[in-house]
Amino acid sequence: MVQTAAHLTHKALAGVDIAIIALYFLVIFSIGFYFARRGRTSTDYFLASRNVGWFAIGASLFVSNISTEHFIGLSGSGASSGLAVGHFEWWACLILLVLGWVFVPFYLRSNVFTMPEFLERRFSRSCAVYLASISIIAYIFTKISVQLYAASVVLERVAGWTLWKTAVALVVATGIYTVAGGLAAVIYTDMVQTMILITGAVILTFVGLHRVGGFEALRAAVPASYFHMIKPTNDPAFPWTGIFFGAPILGIWYWCTDQVIVQRVLSAKDEGHAKAATIFAGFLKILPVFMLVLPGVIALALFRDTFRFGPNGEMLNPDTAYPTLILNLLPPGLVGLVLAALLAAVMGAMASVFNSASTLVTLDFYKKIKPDASEAKLVNMGRVATGVMVLLGLMWVPFIHLISSQLYIYLQSVQAYISPPIAACFVLGILWPRLNAQGAISSLLTGFVLGAVRFVLELRAKGGTPPAPGLDWLVQMNFLHYAIFMFVICSLVLIGVSLVTPAPERRKLAGLTFATVADKMDVTPLTPATEYKPAAETARERRVNIVFSLVLVATVVGLWIYFR
Repeated sequence: MVQTAAHLTHKALAGVDIAIIALYFLVIFSIGFYFARRGRTSTDYFLASRNVGWFAIGASLFVSNISTEHFIGLSGSGASSGLAVGHFEWWACLILLVLGWVFVPFYLRSNVFTMPEFLERRFSRSCAVYLASISIIAYIFTKISVQLYAASVVLERVAGWTLWKTAVALVVATGIYTVAGGLAAVIYTDMVQTMILITGAVILTFVGLHRVGGFEALRAAVPASYFHMIKPTNDPAFPWTGIFFGAPILGIWYWCTDQVIVQRVLSAKDEGHAKAATIFAGFLKILPVFMLVLPGVIALALFRDTFRFGPNGEMLNPDTAYPTLILNLLPPGLVGLVLAALLAAVMGAMASVFNSASTLVTLDFYKKIKPDASEAKLVNMGRVATGVMVLLGLMWVPFIHLISSQLYIYLQSVQAYISPPIAACFVLGILWPRLNAQGAISSLLTGFVLGAVRFVLELRAKGGTPPAPGLDWLVQMNFLHYAIFMFVICSLVLIGVSLVTPAPERRKLAGLTFATVADKMDVTPLTPATEYKPAAETARERRVNIVFSLVLVATVVGLWIYFR
């Protein structure tokens, strides 16, 4: 049995740690400003000239997704309940293949810059406005705030940096190179940050495993359930029904329709590189279970006395798991490296949010209002919009201390209330040409109401105000089960309204559904770069992509069987 170790709660950074962090900032700013000098057109600024290779895009997909809330949240869930939270990471591996093999050909063929733009081509302008608005609001009120909160938790605990100073420094530093360099700066800094993130996290995992006595000693030190990922249907957090039927709905929305993710794939030099990037990112998404969730389990085994537990055995302070490991396991130098990894995570994710939100504002709103705007004006508007996102991030700083661990969990479940109607419109929209704009907007608005009602009732219940009689089930249902419920309702609304209203004209669906994929596309320009035509996937690229896709699927299935 592993003995509980004495622990530190704070530690001053050594000179070598500060030097490593300073070197990290120097490298990131150098890359950012290099690309700031190159961006000249809207294609350069928003889609990195559409000339990025698979490795850089795959790395950017990974680091855009992994932020400090993963370091805090995944390790905290690992400490409180084991590996089951890793289901979301391994589902992402498979959903990324859906992005590459199903959605990417449609997106590249339709030559769009944004996801609302694709929804406008397929359905209507009103659908595009809904998606763009929901996305921007979600970026501001969830992603930026959660990322700043999670980063500040670690840096305040480990380095003693005050919360508001840390938040301001991170927002300003990220905003500088994002405003200046656009997507190219974001993608290529992401490539460096991915290597730093993985290196730092893997080192901490191996140090922790060594201290605990190896993998088998770790399994003996924690409850056996921690290493069984398939949970019963009545499990409050991760029921297998929710995991295997609800989580894919969230995954399709996030990985296949969210601007932050898809914008990177749209920058690929051709279809083959776009697919290869999603496959590479899929392999990277295997890692977080071992380099972020597993350290939480290690923290419980080594430092059980640092955690507080409620009357029912529930862990009350899981956020402390990752900082506790950094403080107590790493020598000077490695502390700086892991902190650089944390900074890479938060800055990479925030840069992606800033850039993607500015793309939506510029191309889905400003470009529609001023269709004759020059390339220079579009780029300048993109920079202004990014700057506004940075300012909104700064405005959040005074409120970050209000984000408790419980609210953090809520912010993670928000996507379960946003994603079902959007996933329904994208998935069914490319499968069935009969679905029309009236059905799509009805489905989106129905989903908005269902999600808002659940979220408000949930917040009120946690505040001590129970829901009215007959509405208890809305709050008590697992959020993944509720996502399934919403998806079914929204799909029925989409289909039902479409069938009782006129069918869309086939010529407007050219290239946008499987049934019309070979039809000649409508050439009405929606973006400033309609002349761009991505190269098709070569025969060799296709063979390689198929082989690695099958290896990825086999790996994920094998892991699920091993940790069942």
